Amino acid sequence: MKVKKMNGMKVITADAFTLGEVDGAHANTDTWKITNLDVSLTKEATKELGLKKPKLGSLTVCLPVTNVKQFGDVITLKLSLKEFKDLKECTIE
Repeated sequence: MKVKKMNGMKVITADAFTLGEVDGAHANTDTWKITNLDVSLTKEATKELGLKKPKLGSLTVCLPVTNVKQFGDVITLKLSLKEFKDLKECTIE
């Protein structure tokens, strides 16, 4: 699947919570494999994860692709919302 097609796809946790939408990806340039998806969190997910929402826009976190269970109409994750407490904000490198 092309990254361009993933942008805007909803990301759903194993317990059916809408985490957010894909807003980009990171790749390992040695292997040319995608390592992380940038996910713009919903307001609800930001609150549930105990993160601080920026004044403008949404918070974008890096989601390791190892947590993805299935790609389809939505991206389904292997873990529940509570298991994502340690997600880190994506930063420009």
